[in-house]
Amino acid sequence: MKKVNPIIVKETLYIACWSVIFSMIMQSVFLLIKKWDYTVLLGNVLSLVAGVGNFFLLGLTVQKAVTKEEKDAKQFMKLSQVARLFTLFVICVLGAVLRCFNIIATVLPLLFPRISIMLRPLFNKKSNGGGQDE
Repeated sequence: MKKVNPIIVKETLYIACWSVIFSMIMQSVFLLIKKWDYTVLLGNVLSLVAGVGNFFLLGLTVQKAVTKEEKDAKQFMKLSQVARLFTLFVICVLGAVLRCFNIIATVLPLLFPRISIMLRPLFNKKSNGGGQDE
């Protein structure tokens, strides 16, 4: 097995950090509205791991796809997307069906990686011009 690209690890850690921050905010909101119980925590942890894991697997898929021929790479990416989305769907169903998970706390953290990605340009330390402003 090939070594995981350091950029994938770096970006996954970025996503994980922001997802944990958003999770703490969500937990705080549940505490403030007096709706917090262990099911909120369990649902949050389940989806946090699933969301960050989904992002990491996406990175690994892209890393492997770039070594394939174009046709094979497209098929590989589509298959991976279907498998990852199905897994996220199963996580949502588990959150809805099993009483040990709060449905909101299970579904909401699946959005945290997307929000983290949207925030990425705001925290990018490299300037577009590559130097000082004139």
